[in-house]
Parts: sequence; C-alpha cells; structure tokens
Amino acid sequence: MSRKLVIDPVTKVEGHGKVTVHLDDNNRVVDAKLHVVEFRGFEKFVQGHPFWEAPMLLQRICGICFVSHHLCGAKALDDMVGVGLGSGIEILPTAEKVRRLGHYAQQLQSHSTAYFYCVVPEMLFGMDAPPEQRNILGLVEADPELVKRVVALRKWGQEVIKTVFGKRMHGINSVPGGVNKNISTTERDRLLNGEDGLLSIDKVIKYAQDGLNIFHEFHEKNRKEVDSFAEVPALNMSLVDDDGNVDYYHGKMRIIDKDKTIVAEMDYHDYLDHFSEATEEWSYMKFPFLKDLGREAGSVRVGPLARVNVTKAYSASTPLAKAALERFHDYTKGKANDMTLHTNWARAIEILHSAELIKELLKDPDLQKDQLVMSPPEGAWTGEGVGVVEAPRGTLLHHYRACEEGNITFANLVVATTQNNTVMNRTVRSVAEDYLGGKAEITEGMMNAIEVGIRAYDPCLSCATHAMGQMPLVVSVFDSEGVLVDERVR
Repeated sequence: MSRKLVIDPVTKVEGHGKVTVHLDDNNRVVDAKLHVVEFRGFEKFVQGHPFWEAPMLLQRICGICFVSHHLCGAKALDDMVGVGLGSGIEILPTAEKVRRLGHYAQQLQSHSTAYFYCVVPEMLFGMDAPPEQRNILGLVEADPELVKRVVALRKWGQEVIKTVFGKRMHGINSVPGGVNKNISTTERDRLLNGEDGLLSIDKVIKYAQDGLNIFHEFHEKNRKEVDSFAEVPALNMSLVDDDGNVDYYHGKMRIIDKDKTIVAEMDYHDYLDHFSEATEEWSYMKFPFLKDLGREAGSVRVGPLARVNVTKAYSASTPLAKAALERFHDYTKGKANDMTLHTNWARAIEILHSAELIKELLKDPDLQKDQLVMSPPEGAWTGEGVGVVEAPRGTLLHHYRACEEGNITFANLVVATTQNNTVMNRTVRSVAEDYLGGKAEITEGMMNAIEVGIRAYDPCLSCATHAMGQMPLVVSVFDSEGVLVDERVR
C-alpha cells in the first residue's frame, strides 16, 4: 500500500510551508515536494502609492530581511529619478557607505539568527535529538555562555541597524538619490568601542570567529555525514564587482557552473531578458530559470553557498574572512561546492566577513560627511527602476514603474528564496531518498532531516510567494470519518 508523509508546517523558517513525500509499496520515494502554501499581495498593495513610498512599504513584507528590501527599493528609486548605475550620476560616497553599513549589519544579525538559533543546536545535539532539545532553549541549557555571546552579537547588529535607519525594524533612511542621515562620531565610537553595554567591534569579530570554529569542529568530527548530505547540482549566482568578487550591495549578476566557468553575466537591469519563471499548481512560489538553458539546467542557487562559490577572494582589508574563504575553496580543489550543509559553513564565513567589513566602514571618515543626497538634473525622471542587492538569503530584485504623476503602476519582486525554489526541491527529494527511502520504520528524526535540508537555505517563504491569476478561496467540509461532504469555491 502506497503512503504519503506530510511535514506541515516546516519549522524554524520564516513563513508557512509543508513537505509531502510519496512512497511506493516498498517504501521507496516516488516523489517529494516543498509546497509554499501562503501568498503575498504587496506588489498590488503598493500600486497607486507615490513612488517614494515603495522602500518603506515593501520592507514590511518581512521582519527579518527588511533592510535588504528597503535598500533594494531605494536603488530602484535612484534609477527612477535618474541617479544610479548606467545613468552617469552616482549617489554620493557618504550615502552609499551609510547604506552599506546598514546592509552589512543586517547580514550579520540575520545570519547569526539562522546559524546559532536554528542550525547550531542540531549540529551539537544531532538531527535526531528530541525536538525539545534541538533548539535555542536546549542550547541555553547546554552552553549558556555561548548563548549569551550570540544574544550580544545579534544585539550589536541590531544597534547598527538602529543607528543607520532610526529603528531596529522597518526604519527609514534611504531617499531617492541618497540618504537623510549620516553617522556621527558619537554613534561611530559607541559601535567601535562598545559603549552602553554593547560589544566592541573587535569582540564582535572574535565571537564571529568562534561561531565559524563551531562548524570547523563539527565538520571535523562528522565529515562523511556532512559532505554526503544532499549534494545537489545547481548553477551559482551572485552580484560581483569588477574583480569578480562578491559585492553585497552593487555589481553585475554572474552565474557559474560546477567548474566555476562563467555561463552568464549581465547588468541586473537586463534580468528579465535572461530569466523566465515557471509555475506549478502545488506551490504559490515560482521557479526562475535562465531562458537559454531551460528550466532544469538553467535553475540557480543563490545565498551564502552560491556567493562563496562565485567569489574568487575577499580583500586584504578583511584578513580573517579572506583566510576562511581560502580554506573553504581548498576543500573542493577549485570546484564549486554543491554540498547543502556546507551552506552553514558559508554562512559562518559571511558573519565574519560582515563584521570585518563593518569595522572597515566605521573607520571611514566619509560616514561623517554631510553631502547626503545627489539631486538629479531636470528631466532625468525615467519612471522605471530596477534595484538588486545580495540579501542574506541571496540575490534580491525589485522592479518598479510609475506614471508621470509619480504613482506606482507596476511592482515586481524576485526574492532569493524564489531563486532557490528548484534547488530546495532537489534537496527535499535527495534527503527523502537517503533518509526515508526503503526504510521499514520512519522516525521523527528521519523526517527532521528533510527540514534540516530546507533550513540550510534559511528560506523566507513569506517574501517569496506570488499568486498567479485569480486567487481562489476554497472552503472544504469533512465529516467525522474524513469524507468530503461539501466544498465552496470563490
């Protein structure tokens, strides 16, 4: 008798999703899918609003990666007013560096949340540990000093965000053509030196190093299990600078294959010329792919693992992260890394990289300058803009159009989790086959292995979903035996 296993909801991720695994009579996996069962309407909500409201409104899609949405929207607004990539009129150095400071801080605190709160407990206690243990509360009991350091690390990142944007969540700083506030010397010194109960930046870097060492130690003890867990193929995509290294805020979109050969590179304004999106009836999340390669061969991976695969080297100004990246690259001997759990290794490297980038920025005197907004010349209004940044979870795109009066007529958001949709489904299938296929007894720990694979991508399902066409409301009524007795569709 065939069986269907359901994980509903997927836990320790942002948003609502479920997994179904279909087994045949011999308990072999026939199919396995990640379903995203919620939808968002922000692209419609924002229509009719003045264009300058977009970064404030659309960041409210999420309470985790809101800085990325805010900055992505701000870059699209720069385009619309004629200030930005390709226009010949760039935003001023102080404005860009203030934006970058907030962006790196969000990456630090978001990665720290995903890594220490969701991943580290399962590394230390095991995927099959009791659910009440493999979480942050279990970590509190086992290693309270580690948790104190993690909380202090996240608090510091949030304080940088508050300094830049005015609030720890959904603040406002970016305006078309720049920012409305610089960083004072008092604010800078507080973050550098650790005043008012905050960590110093050097302590932040030390705690980030400690987090990376947790992965190194875990990997050394469990190398075979970590490396063999869901090694799934995908192209890797990231924004890069002129040297071909990751730029979290700006750059060209580069896509590489397993051999690190560049298969596509584009100005991000041309994204829609290169990508298409497939849909499936079983998920509200779309499936992007490169048109030239087709859906299967052209799907991409984004996020920490993709970025460290694409990046050749970090700069000498971030020496600890540079050495950590070199160790990562050496492990696969020049090939791109497809090992799903190595995403957590990459995430830990990026926590350290972010901390070092923040230290470098905080020491930059441009942050205190008062030239904040570049006013575009008369007639520079374009009415259309595209913004792209590297959010913690990967490449994020905002695309807006507005009428001559300045009201938004079109908005499209392509988020990192959407880009990862195909590779996440491949991961679900791979883990299901390895952990569930052919097993006479299926335990809760085996089922949790599927969630571990999904959590490696740190998906933000609320951000990622679209509704195609008319969204129906379906109400189903079942009797006590589970038999459908009535259904209404609107």
